[in-house]
Amino acid sequence: MSPTDPDLDPAVHVLQGVRRQQPLVHCLTATVSMGLVADGLLAAGARPMMTETLEEAPTLTTLADALVINLGTLSTDAIAGIPATVAVAVRDARPWVLDPTAIGIAPVRTPLARTLLDSRPDVVRGNASEVLALAGEGRGGRGADSRAVPEHAEHAAQRIAARTGGAVAVSGPIDLVLSSTRRAQVERGTALLARVTGTGCLLAALTAACRAVESDDFTAALAATTWMSLAGEAAARRSTRPGSFRMHLLDALDEVGR
Repeated sequence: MSPTDPDLDPAVHVLQGVRRQQPLVHCLTATVSMGLVADGLLAAGARPMMTETLEEAPTLTTLADALVINLGTLSTDAIAGIPATVAVAVRDARPWVLDPTAIGIAPVRTPLARTLLDSRPDVVRGNASEVLALAGEGRGGRGADSRAVPEHAEHAAQRIAARTGGAVAVSGPIDLVLSSTRRAQVERGTALLARVTGTGCLLAALTAACRAVESDDFTAALAATTWMSLAGEAAARRSTRPGSFRMHLLDALDEVGR
């Protein structure tokens, strides 16, 4: 992947910052995607840390450069550990990203995600159905799948951005990134990204890594979205099916922007 790709222009300094600073990202993420999230962060140049218990997660967050909260496979430990961990991140002015995976009709994670908005995440990243549900404008998708496209969730994303003061990244065939004052679309990527478990979780963690080195929420979210999209394209060119795509995605995350 050539660094001269024009879509990389707003993002390349963030990619370089991640590789230079190697931020430590504390990931309270879905168990089904932990391996991909950890490997993807390492491939991108960041470093992962993963624990979710109330006894340890808040303390370990004091060592991290950024925090990502993903509700994909919400455990009893995470239900207790997440609010306290977010509170420490907010106390220490540590950047954090909320990924409200599979919210909608879920009776625990949905109210938890909406409550976490009061802690003003720097970036909210989700698919269109999740963003609509987070704003109280929809019932969510089927699990982590979206029933809506990003353009349908733009009003909801604007409401969330106004509430948090941060950025919102909505994933889909054409990704949407916005804040209260800016808006961008990323018309890159590949359908194979939706055929490998955990790519959305990885994007949220990558967003946290970008936010750790870039103080502007919108710029960090746009950089991460672009990075993942271009890596997906590069991996798809070398892949025949989802299994090989997963392997090539890790290589491509290391390659984009070099």
